[in-house]
Amino acid sequence: MTDPLVSSVWLADRLGDPDLVILDGTYHLPTVDRDADAEFAERHIPGAQRFDIDAVCDPDSDLPHMIPSAEAFQAAAAGLGISAGTMVVVYDVYGLQSAARTWWMFRLFGHDRVAVLDGGLKKWLQEARPVETGAAAARPRGQFSADFQAALVADRQMVLNATGDDSVQIVDARAAGRFTGVDPEPRQGMRSGHIPGSRSLPFTELLDSGTREVLDATSLEGRFETAGIDPGRPLIASCGSGVTACVIALAAHRLGHPNVSVYDGSWSEWGGRADTPIETGPA
Repeated sequence: MTDPLVSSVWLADRLGDPDLVILDGTYHLPTVDRDADAEFAERHIPGAQRFDIDAVCDPDSDLPHMIPSAEAFQAAAAGLGISAGTMVVVYDVYGLQSAARTWWMFRLFGHDRVAVLDGGLKKWLQEARPVETGAAAARPRGQFSADFQAALVADRQMVLNATGDDSVQIVDARAAGRFTGVDPEPRQGMRSGHIPGSRSLPFTELLDSGTREVLDATSLEGRFETAGIDPGRPLIASCGSGVTACVIALAAHRLGHPNVSVYDGSWSEWGGRADTPIETGPA
């Protein structure tokens, strides 16, 4: 995929295509009293399967929804009816928030035939397009082979090294108040502030404030430039728990820069430790 987005028109024209799998990748922050599984049962795009990042994750990590092993992801993808030639389209209920995480995970495990539905379920419903209720319909098991792309993920040591390396940029997708340390973190036990030397680019600034669709290329370039980020240079994206950082990766991909690394542990790891350096205030 040269463009990581597909439109609602594109998807509506392909409903029922046996080589297409639609995934609801909705994830709600822990401070939001909502149940993504229950909402899926209430209504979802016809034929969609549910992809829960809290289920397809490392069960032994004490951090939220860390990436699973290649074997575990392979089994999950095959169980959803996904094979090497399958086109995967991911959406969430917000327009765009967590769907990019699922998009990134498929790319991380070597599946590039994946895109995000621009505007998500929000736009789909506004256009009065069809929905289904109930559980996801079963699909024949796919033949999926995971091929881990290590360059697309960063760990704590890599980020720590990057704080002293001017050739690597670190960009933070959290809200500006969380970056500066003015606003508290939504998770208990987290320090406030940001990774030293990082830049602030809240993921919402990459989206239309009304429709939650991704901005056009010219506007995206302007947002990166204003934040002091060159998406064409080595870049590590971070956020609260490795979810909205993937929106930055998606935006950079749309500008022709597909190799952004995502810090999987993000602030849940960095801010939850006593031995990682932090700064407060603006970038």
